Amino acid sequence: MSDNEQLGIRIMRRIQNVIHANTAELDAFDRPIGDGDHGTNMDRGFTAVLAKIESQPDQSLAAVFKTTAMTLISTVGGAAGPLYGTAFLRISTAIADLNDDHPQQVAAAFTAALGGVQDRGKATTGEKTMVDALASAAEATKAAAEEGADVVTMLERAATAARIGMAATIPMRATKGRASYLGERSIGHQDPGATSCYLIIQAVADVIRDGPAST
Repeated sequence: MSDNEQLGIRIMRRIQNVIHANTAELDAFDRPIGDGDHGTNMDRGFTAVLAKIESQPDQSLAAVFKTTAMTLISTVGGAAGPLYGTAFLRISTAIADLNDDHPQQVAAAFTAALGGVQDRGKATTGEKTMVDALASAAEATKAAAEEGADVVTMLERAATAARIGMAATIPMRATKGRASYLGERSIGHQDPGATSCYLIIQAVADVIRDGPAST
């Protein structure tokens, strides 16, 4: 198995572990402003993703992202499945590898993911959605690429920016999705989609930082 193929499996194992560990918290964030099952849905989706990828271990990194996309679309309920599925599908076409030799592709991957989510969800920043975390991360990777940063630095900055974007959803009034029906009552709650988006980006950053020893 090549380093490329190992990387895809390591990334998805880490994401699945992180989502599983935070399932209850994600559901708790979703409960006041949604159906209360965002974590449960995401956990089911990434558990299915990992099973599919581990059963087909010789996929390229781009193929891993495509498999992830198709699996999430078919297993994750609500808006999250199509949105995350579209994000991973766009990434799969934008990136051939994810290592220190391809920093521009990392920025392109984030830009592609953001474009896919916005096209699918018709959302922009400031509307209390995963876009608030993802757009912040995309901007950070673009700036880091322009500075000539390596991939590890780019992803660490992306994770930090996503965390800030996630936290910024707390005082926002939701204007998209089910949360928008709550009006002013949506203020004061952290968006679960922005939270899972941050967790995924942080997981990827951790895998790249830790190298082959990561799981």
